Amino acid sequence: MLALPWSKLGSGAIDLAAASRVLDEDHYDLEKVKDLILDHLAVRKLRRDREAQASRSGTGDAGPAANAGPAPQKADDESRREPILCFVGPPGVGKTSLGQSIARAMERRFVRLSLGGIQDEAEIRGHRRTYIGAMPGRIIQAIRRADALDPVMMLDEVDKLAASYHGDPAAALLEVLDPAQNHAFTDSYLGLPFDLSRVLFICTANTTESIPGPLLDRMELIALSGYTETEKLHIARRYLVPKALRAAGLAVAELEIDDAGLIRVVREYTREAGVRGLERAIAAIARKAARRIGEGAAGPVRVGAPDVPQLLGRPRFLGEMAERIDRPGVATGLAWTPAGGDVLFVEAAMMPGEEKLILTGMMGDVMRESAQAAVTFLRSNASRLGLEPRAFQGRTIHVHVPAGAIPKDGPSAGVAIMTAVASVAADRPVRNDTAMTGEITLRGKVLPVGGIREKALAAYRSGVKQVVLPLRNEGDVEDVPREVREALRFVVADSAEDVLRAALGIEARGGRAAVAEPPAPPAVH
Repeated sequence: MLALPWSKLGSGAIDLAAASRVLDEDHYDLEKVKDLILDHLAVRKLRRDREAQASRSGTGDAGPAANAGPAPQKADDESRREPILCFVGPPGVGKTSLGQSIARAMERRFVRLSLGGIQDEAEIRGHRRTYIGAMPGRIIQAIRRADALDPVMMLDEVDKLAASYHGDPAAALLEVLDPAQNHAFTDSYLGLPFDLSRVLFICTANTTESIPGPLLDRMELIALSGYTETEKLHIARRYLVPKALRAAGLAVAELEIDDAGLIRVVREYTREAGVRGLERAIAAIARKAARRIGEGAAGPVRVGAPDVPQLLGRPRFLGEMAERIDRPGVATGLAWTPAGGDVLFVEAAMMPGEEKLILTGMMGDVMRESAQAAVTFLRSNASRLGLEPRAFQGRTIHVHVPAGAIPKDGPSAGVAIMTAVASVAADRPVRNDTAMTGEITLRGKVLPVGGIREKALAAYRSGVKQVVLPLRNEGDVEDVPREVREALRFVVADSAEDVLRAALGIEARGGRAAVAEPPAPPAVH
């Protein structure tokens, strides 16, 4: 108890210009996150300056509320409570390192707790002293290590908590992360309330699906998505290459990697949302260069695009969009995963036999139901969609999603499944430069889905030129980086007829779809 900082503050003066410089030095781009942090620092600086000015003048808080008893103290306690930030994004985008930069920008102590795999509630609340080997919880231990009442505490991998017969650690975090309660957090080992309201908690997670709703409600979510090729090039040039040179013991002039070489590494060796794979590849190139220099090679080692396979081996990823869609019955869908967006190929085949639907490829229940809805819509509206109704009579439809060992689920592949089945029914291949996402209904409506930014980045990395997305997701295109928006053509679709027109060139006939026009210019980006 004596070792705990009951009233010791570790933060110093706040310099907004210096804080902005620190964030720019440590991280490229992430402008929205940096703006939020600087806004928070500006509020703290203004509040401190006003309090110092009031204390020097000896007047305290201005206005009648200054003499209103305990209410001003309560309001002051409310104003000192820190927000609970939660960085959500795929691995390797800089969530953990961003927390360290925030602490450096705010001139606070930094402590990190890894919550992945914790199954015991006592790890958070502490053990009662009646047990042998009892000790305080990880929160109080981190406060003791920080030796300050107001550190930046990072709770890493908060989505990896798991409940067991020892209790639910996520439930124990409810009190810790609630600004209305954590001013009197009671650790079972201490038995006394401790003030956590001045701690700036920062949580990280790959996905919010496994975080309980009450815990998620206490956090301010900040989404960190994957990087584009240009952003990865800048990150590699400014951070990863100098780091690899230092690790390999090389001078700056001893290894030169041109932009074409870095772009080839990004495209053919490290297709990912973050930059961890890129960092490993650059480190491997640096070690190869160190070996050559250690063997007596003269001059700097220059690495261009043609030299990359000699150093890293054959490429791991190839541009396969045009090769995969070379016949009817194959469509390209876009999927969201905790590791970022991904391209999903959907294959369909029809054969004589019983009129039934076969689904393979480790589809989840939601995805299977979406496929059933798509096929039912096509069968019931074939003539109106410009398809031959006899194409579905006495036929078995088989829908398969490759990478069959990987589980897949979600409704966003409904549009791609419908397009693949319509393609094989019309004996017309889908455009090989088009990918699509969206949920399909029995009425043929295209419903909105999530993860548009990540899916657009995946389409861009895979060489797609046109993306079909739901009409209600049109506003989400603004979140896509400018480089991707300029390279892709976004076509919004409100109905299945719009999708078939954009992907297959099929014009519906009769009924409501007969008067459907192509998307208006404002709806195409």
